[in-house]
Amino acid sequence: MSKTRNKLIRYNNIEVQNAFDKEAELLIQVQNDELDQCLMLWQAKSPTLVLPAGNKWPESNILKQALNGNDWNLLSRKTGGAPVPQCPGVINLSHIYVWPEVQPYSITKAYQDLCEILNAFFADFGLKSEAHATEFSYCDGDYNLNINSKKIVGTAQRVILKKGGGKVVLSQAFILIDALLDELIKPVNLCYEICEKTEHVKAQVHTCLFEHITERPTLDEIYQKITQEFIKHQ
Repeated sequence: MSKTRNKLIRYNNIEVQNAFDKEAELLIQVQNDELDQCLMLWQAKSPTLVLPAGNKWPESNILKQALNGNDWNLLSRKTGGAPVPQCPGVINLSHIYVWPEVQPYSITKAYQDLCEILNAFFADFGLKSEAHATEFSYCDGDYNLNINSKKIVGTAQRVILKKGGGKVVLSQAFILIDALLDELIKPVNLCYEICEKTEHVKAQVHTCLFEHITERPTLDEIYQKITQEFIKHQ
């Protein structure tokens, strides 16, 4: 992230909608060839359940009121996947970059690149993380990162066309740092119940970074470690 056409943005506390607005702005800048890449790191200021927009997950007043009664906001977003809880103690990253023209785009390779960076981040704490799905986790996927078979990172990916040709990749991850897991899953299960889904998530299949380390780095120190791993990966 050292070149002038690269950008690093960090927010210690930001409302989720504002973070998504900033991400969309940066995506357009990379798409329009104003930037080569951008890394945005952020943590939600207010607990918010992010709902994939669409018929599968309807944004109803009943759901909104139920979440508000449990001190959670509701926000719909045009994305795939399943509901994701955002709150203090969960760090998000968005890496937006131009896919190399000399290499055919591969969704698997893009996910593996992100996982490799985050594996190195955890290795710096003496921890080993592995990519695989995690049954009963929220927003489950094949490229979750797990420590001792418990989910610590969820990932997502989106690809858009670049102006003038080529592809722009948006790689995302949410990293569990010190969230209260029992509280974190409550809005997800509440959403499942109101949307009449049979599945549910379990707190015990998740884990947080601070459960595995004795010295607890500050948020700025964690951001710096993540940034350094992206620089090493260039």
